[in-house]
Amino acid sequence: MKAVICNESRLRVADIPAPKPGKGQLLLDVLRCGICGSDLHARVHADAVADLTAQSGYDAFMRSDQEVVFGHEFCGSVAEYGPGCHERWQTGTAVVALPIVRNGTDVHLTGLSASAPGAYAEQVIVQESMTMAVPNGLSAEHAALTEPMAVALHAVRRGDVGKGQTAIVIGCGPIGLAVISMLKATGVRTVVASDFSPRRRALAERCGADVVVDPAEQSPWTSYPQGSELRRATELLNLGFDTMDRLRAVPKLPWWHVFRIANSLGATPAGPVIFECVGVPGIIDQIIASAPLLSRVVVVGVCMEADRIRPALAINKEIDLRFVLGYDPGEFQDTLHLIADGKVDPAPLITGTVGLDGVDDAFTALGNPDEHAKILIDPALV
Repeated sequence: MKAVICNESRLRVADIPAPKPGKGQLLLDVLRCGICGSDLHARVHADAVADLTAQSGYDAFMRSDQEVVFGHEFCGSVAEYGPGCHERWQTGTAVVALPIVRNGTDVHLTGLSASAPGAYAEQVIVQESMTMAVPNGLSAEHAALTEPMAVALHAVRRGDVGKGQTAIVIGCGPIGLAVISMLKATGVRTVVASDFSPRRRALAERCGADVVVDPAEQSPWTSYPQGSELRRATELLNLGFDTMDRLRAVPKLPWWHVFRIANSLGATPAGPVIFECVGVPGIIDQIIASAPLLSRVVVVGVCMEADRIRPALAINKEIDLRFVLGYDPGEFQDTLHLIADGKVDPAPLITGTVGLDGVDDAFTALGNPDEHAKILIDPALV
C-alpha cells in the first residue's frame, strides 16, 4: 500500500507492505486523516518527545532515525478482521477508533510509534475494542475530527467551568478552536478568544466565541464584563473585611458556618477559567501574571521546550494550574455523538484536503497561521 513515511524529519510517499490485523484487531481502509500539530512537532522534535515520554513510563515513542507513518485522527471503513474479534460491523462500515493498539502487553500510540503505523496511508490497524461505528450518516471528513475534538472535550471537562464563570481561550489554532466549540456545546455562556491571527480570529467567531480579541490591540483580561472577579490582592482582603463586618453585625450568627456553606456551594470569589492553547515558552507565566486572582488555568497547548514560571506569583494569586492530555473512551464516544447529533460543528476547522502526495506541502502550509487550521488527507485523492 502507499503511505507517507517520516524519517530524519523528511516526509516521502512510499510503497510499504500492507498491514495485517493481529488478535483483537481490524484493518481499516482510510477514508480521511487529519494532520495534527503533534505530527508537526514529532517530525522535528521526535527524540526530545521520546525522552520525555520515556520518563513518564512510555518508551515506544518514535525516534527520528526510525521510519514512521503518522496519522492518529482518522475515519475508515472496515476491511478485514484479525483472529479473536467479535466482528461487530459489516465490511465497509464507517468507523472511528482511539489511536492506540496492543500487541500482547505492549501498547503503542498509533501514528506516533514505529510499531503502530498511522493513517497517513491507504490502510491502518485499530483495536476492535477501541473502535466505534460512525452514526447518523456522519461524513468521513467530520468523523475524522472526533479525536481532536475529544481532546477539547476532555480539557473542557477538566476545566470545570462553573455557572457565571467566563472561559478565556488563549490561542485559536486547531485545538483552541476545538475548545471554543466544546465550551459552547457544553453550555458555557461567555467565551473569550484571543489570537494575533485575523484568520484564526474569524474561525473563532465561526466556532461560537462570544468575544474575539486581537491581543496586540486589546487585552483579553478586560474584554468582557468582569462581574465579581478580583484583580488585586487588596480587593480580596477588603472583601474579607467587609464580609466579616456584615456577618459579625448579626447577633449570635455562627459566621463560620456561613463560610463553610459558601465553600460547599461554590459561592466564593472565583476568576475565569483560562485555556492555554498556544504551547510556546513564556505563555503560562504571562497568563499567571495577567489573569485575575483565583483563576484556573488549563494547559492544553503542548510546549516542546523547557519553560519557566514564577510559582510565588501563582501562589500569591492562588492560581489553579491544570495540565491535560488526551481523553478516555467515554469522552471519545461522547464527542462522536456530539458531532453526529449536530451539537458540535467541526467544519470551521477544516481548511483544506490533500492526497498522500500533498502531505509534505501541507506541513509547510500549516506553519502559516493565516492560511490553514486543519488539513485532511484523503488517500484516494490524486
